[in-house]
Amino acid sequence: MFKVDREEMYLGIASTLFGAFFFNVLIGSFGGEQYLNDVSEMLLLLIAVLFFVVTILKKESAAKNQKDQQT
Repeated sequence: MFKVDREEMYLGIASTLFGAFFFNVLIGSFGGEQYLNDVSEMLLLLIAVLFFVVTILKKESAAKNQKDQQT
């Protein structure tokens, strides 16, 4: 088995959620019936952004800790 760290997992979740949001918007723009209403879209995008922000903050923290250990 391979090991996936939390940052990669959070980034994967954010990418998947944003992909679902994008797919829903794409279907709606071509005249198809959207699967999600406006509130659901907003919540989906909000959760995707939160996972992305958590990933970025964790990576920055890890980089800072690594830099502090080198000095």
